[in-house]
Amino acid sequence: MISKATGRFIRMSPQKARLVVDLIRGKNVNEALMTLKFTNKKATSEIEKVVKSAVANATQKSENIDVDDLFIEKAFINEGPRLKRIRPAPMGRAYRYQRRTAHITIELGEKE
Repeated sequence: MISKATGRFIRMSPQKARLVVDLIRGKNVNEALMTLKFTNKKATSEIEKVVKSAVANATQKSENIDVDDLFIEKAFINEGPRLKRIRPAPMGRAYRYQRRTAHITIELGEKE
C-alpha cells in the first residue's frame, strides 16, 4: 500500500456504490479515472474524489513517485450510520424508512 484515502458519511446506498467500485478494482489509476468519467451512476463523482485524493496523498508522501505506475490495490465500501426518517401514511400512521450512508476506502499500490 502506497497511499490510502477515505470518504466517510457519503449519502448513498453502499450496495449501489459497490457496483461502481467493482468496475475499477485492480485497474491503473488513469484507466480507473476514465472508467469513472464515462460510467453513468451517481456514485462515480464521490468515488472519483476519493481516488484523486489517494493519488494526491501518494504524491505528497513521496515526491519521486510516478503516478502512471499506481494502481488501485484495494477498494471497498462499508456501510455508515443510517438516518431514520418517517413518511406520513394513511389514517394517521407513519412509515419508517432509512437513508443509508457509505464509507468509501481506496488504497493504491505501485507496480514494480
